[in-house]
Amino acid sequence: MTSPSHASDRGGGDGDSVENQSPELRKDPVTNRWVIFSPARAKRPTDFKSKSPQNPNPKPSSCPFCIGREQECAPELFRVPDHDPNWKLRVIENLYPALSRNLETQSTQPETGTSRTIVGFGFHDVVIESPVHSIQLSDIDPVGIGDVLIAYKKRINQIAQHDSINYIQVFKNQGASAGASMSHSHSQMMALPVVPPTVSSRLDGTKDYFEETGKCCLCEAKSKHFVIDESSHFVSVAPFAATYPFEIWIIPKDHSSHFHHLDDVKAVDLGGLLKLMLQKIAKQLNDPPYNYMIHTSPLKVTESQLPYTHWFLQIVPQLSGVGGFEIGTGCYINPVFPEDVAKVMREVSLT
Repeated sequence: MTSPSHASDRGGGDGDSVENQSPELRKDPVTNRWVIFSPARAKRPTDFKSKSPQNPNPKPSSCPFCIGREQECAPELFRVPDHDPNWKLRVIENLYPALSRNLETQSTQPETGTSRTIVGFGFHDVVIESPVHSIQLSDIDPVGIGDVLIAYKKRINQIAQHDSINYIQVFKNQGASAGASMSHSHSQMMALPVVPPTVSSRLDGTKDYFEETGKCCLCEAKSKHFVIDESSHFVSVAPFAATYPFEIWIIPKDHSSHFHHLDDVKAVDLGGLLKLMLQKIAKQLNDPPYNYMIHTSPLKVTESQLPYTHWFLQIVPQLSGVGGFEIGTGCYINPVFPEDVAKVMREVSLT
């Protein structure tokens, strides 16, 4: 992995036009995939804007996520504060789950090396982040965003009691083109009976890096990636081999394999940095739809894997589509170098 200082010397500074920057291939041990950086295919980094910004969020006549309409939703798992009609957030079952929580008794069949089918047991939940329809996550203060993060942690700990579950993915789709079917601010959690391929690939890549260097690649985030901002416990970076334009990672400074080990103090700290990144993305990129994903370790990660598994939160603004080349190869083309992204995002002023 090239160090950022060396990579910055390659080009992309103020004196280099986009046309003069040469294409480059990069591979990061975390994603374990090659990315082609081809800036000549695009405009200057500061010119990137969403072509389909999120529309204002008018309240529909019947949004079941709004306070007072709780009876229209799928069953509630818990709320914050507990049993309070004036709740701040609610965690509920997904009304249209991708997996069924009612199949656990059938899910104990062993998965063999040749197995192609297992029962679709799992959990699919929704975290309603605010009782008010017009409030987006980035409007909430760091303590309130911390409450959302702690709700993820609480639900992960509940689901982890089910031995059939191997991985839990927390994700947020903000905006219709990012996959959101409801405009009321919410995120989702899916608990799977298998370890997804991107997670296995990440473990392979970080293991190889650890065996080669003796270090966790994400513990080295500040020296290996391009820093945007940092808080007491987290750093936000444009990753060295970013798959998507203006992709941002928020990484714990201290080594931590499991997101659900997050404590209350660090949750508020992360809430503040996440809010800042979402606000900067909205201002710089014309309020694009976005996704964020929490990449954590499998629940049954072994003791020997802990030194090189390190969780992080990935934010992906929806600025470009995926074409046949990417689908066919698993190799992505990114039109903007991450060192340029970091420079642009550092300079975004919210005042």
